Amino acid sequence: MTTSQTNNSLLAAIFQSNSSDNILFQIVWLVVRILASVLMIHNGIDKLEDVPGFAENVVAAIGLPFPILLTYCAAYAEIVGSGLLALGLFTRLSALSLVFTMLVAIYFHTQIDGFIIAPLETASLYCLSYLLFFVNGGGLFSVDTIIKKMFAPNADQ
Repeated sequence: MTTSQTNNSLLAAIFQSNSSDNILFQIVWLVVRILASVLMIHNGIDKLEDVPGFAENVVAAIGLPFPILLTYCAAYAEIVGSGLLALGLFTRLSALSLVFTMLVAIYFHTQIDGFIIAPLETASLYCLSYLLFFVNGGGLFSVDTIIKKMFAPNADQ
């Protein structure tokens, strides 16, 4: 395998989506990606509005170390990660960061709230949607697809 083939394979792995030729599917995938992203941004902003409160009442409450640091990590994962996901830029990495924040949210809700459906359901649905984007990528209408076509047009061959 040549260096060029290796670079194309790496670019394909990062930027290529599992694609469908169905344009309706691609439009729906775009809408879901944008909505799932935009709806998450306010959660990150809420964390930044009360870092000590979130750190004490959520992060420390479930026994995680460095609550202030992890609060900032979660907030910026939700803000920056969601913004990148909405654009379809570094879709898989962005989605993975959001999956981790939602797994912590699910853990928090089961430990603190028990199995109250509303918060657990919301965190679970977000987690599953981000997991789908992690597995499938951003779709045809994403910046990842544009980058892949520009730098590795033959990587899928």
